[in-house]
Amino acid sequence: MSAVARSTAGLPVRNPRTGEADYVIHPPDAAALAALAARLRVAQPAWAAAGVAHRADVLRRWCAAIEAAPQPLIAALAADTGRYALAVNELNVLRGAVEGNAALAAKLLAPAGERASVTPGIGIVTQPVPYALAGIISPWNFPFLLSVLDTVPALLAGCAVIVKPSEVTPRFIRPLMASIASVPELAGVLAFVEGDGRTGAALIGQADIVCFTGSVATGRKVALACAERFIPACLELGGKDPAIVLASADPVRAAEIVLRASVQATGQACQSIERVYVDRRIHDRFLEALVERARQVTLNHPDIHRGQIGPLIFANQAEIIAAQLDDARRGGAQVLTGGQIERHGGGAWLRPTVVTGVTPGMKLMTEETFGPVIPVVPFSDVEEAVTLANDSLFGLSAAVFGEEAEALAVAARLEVGAVSINDGGLTTEAWDAEKNSFRLSGMGPSRMGPSGLLRFTRKRALLIRRGRAKDLGDFEEERAAPR
Repeated sequence: MSAVARSTAGLPVRNPRTGEADYVIHPPDAAALAALAARLRVAQPAWAAAGVAHRADVLRRWCAAIEAAPQPLIAALAADTGRYALAVNELNVLRGAVEGNAALAAKLLAPAGERASVTPGIGIVTQPVPYALAGIISPWNFPFLLSVLDTVPALLAGCAVIVKPSEVTPRFIRPLMASIASVPELAGVLAFVEGDGRTGAALIGQADIVCFTGSVATGRKVALACAERFIPACLELGGKDPAIVLASADPVRAAEIVLRASVQATGQACQSIERVYVDRRIHDRFLEALVERARQVTLNHPDIHRGQIGPLIFANQAEIIAAQLDDARRGGAQVLTGGQIERHGGGAWLRPTVVTGVTPGMKLMTEETFGPVIPVVPFSDVEEAVTLANDSLFGLSAAVFGEEAEALAVAARLEVGAVSINDGGLTTEAWDAEKNSFRLSGMGPSRMGPSGLLRFTRKRALLIRRGRAKDLGDFEEERAAPR
């Protein structure tokens, strides 16, 4: 952040493990952000002209700089999120993201040869043209991973990039900027800035394309602000991912996978399973196995290096989850495990919470929970299961468990962007699988696969006349055929 002037007023940041405000950020004011954007724009043309191979080499050197001294970044991420192992895993994605996107860029951005138009006498050459400045606004649940997921392809496409991570988890920004500063070519076109929603709004005013990951409510504001400026908005928003467990599934194994896919990262992931529909014929065995295994899960408190469930990162999320559970209880639902927000060391924690007796209209079944809560509902036939799974304002992803051919047939009927077969949350592993967010879960091209790279470019067509060009004489009235 040293390259960006900071505002005099600092914003306190809460520690998710202690509940204490033990860190302060200093967002840039509007003038400083505008100056930063201008500086990056100056460097961007040379960055784009240098070619994919050069850009990939620079990013590889950035990876090497982080890998040579990862501990400051890991410590900051662990403090941001209250979990250590996942902080390490977040860093591990950078190398793969760079190599995978570099391979794509080498193929997709290679100079194209001329082709003949369907109109005789015209040749066509298509050129990808990067947006000069991409603005990335990333969330608090995976601060590093969800920052670089958009940043890396934008850089490889030839853009300069400003990233505004969430003010809830900003500690990683300063050590990350130190790593960027160690690679001068990268420092010329990439900056992370501290700030809250006002900084994000100001960034939209400076960028040529915006990628936002977060809530539907904020996503609407981002989309409107981008529309005002006639710039693209790529939105990855909420989810209420269903899982369907067919009678042909192994109920015990399905329960084990559903538990992991629901409570991994404390359920604070957009692709977490938040609704589970189980065939009545295996429902009881599935539920018994799920409850048994849920009760064995431990908190990573007091030792961050032990246990499986971290704290709820965002304090307000604990209130949202508690309100959803209270609403479900009032409606007659039964909480079989967990169910109470626990306070340890000042942080908010929730053990895996299995809920039965839920109905479709409950907040727990309609609103995003973003916590380790697993409502389980029996179904009588596949038609009912598909109807229940599709009964949502969201359409991010889903999971189906069962004999593969049957599961694939059910998956093809789900109104979501991706379906994991006999697993959950595979979108976090298959980064090269293109998918779109349905309904309120997002807008714009896929952030995965080729589209995840090409969305940072526009197409320029060079139209080459071969042979005689028309002149005004070709448009003389006398040449028109008689009516």
